[in-house]
Amino acid sequence: MTEPKSMFNRNVLIAVDDSDNSRRAVNYVGQLLAGDRQCRITLLHIIPEPEEDFFPDLRDQNRWLSRYRRKMTALLEAHRNELIENGFQAGDVDVLLKQRFCPSMAECILKERQKLACDTIVVGRQGLSRSEEFLVGSISSKIVTHARNCTVWVVE
Repeated sequence: MTEPKSMFNRNVLIAVDDSDNSRRAVNYVGQLLAGDRQCRITLLHIIPEPEEDFFPDLRDQNRWLSRYRRKMTALLEAHRNELIENGFQAGDVDVLLKQRFCPSMAECILKERQKLACDTIVVGRQGLSRSEEFLVGSISSKIVTHARNCTVWVVE
């Protein structure tokens, strides 16, 4: 008798920022899934488009975006190297740095998950107090609430 074919793929999207919880999420995936030759990992960071009036002029905005992009590129590469050191093949770990308008970061992450056909999303739990979470919301909570047809891992 043959086993039923899995309805899920092994594409994993890790949404990262520069927080400790995000770092722990990458470390968790590295330890849990390393050696699984069928897994494909995508490290994602979305740079939100700054509001039109956030910077005094376009030059300041471009300077900030350039510095931020360099910082996040280095962080993503460090996370990628950590996953490779844990046993993933270099060709199975992708880095994706996108800049886009995001009224909701959770919504942008979910759209990227859909584009990439990832069946698992991994996020670090945002370190908000209950009152802060009530006021501004939590990205991880919104992802858990709105994700469909995928698994969500929230790592603290």
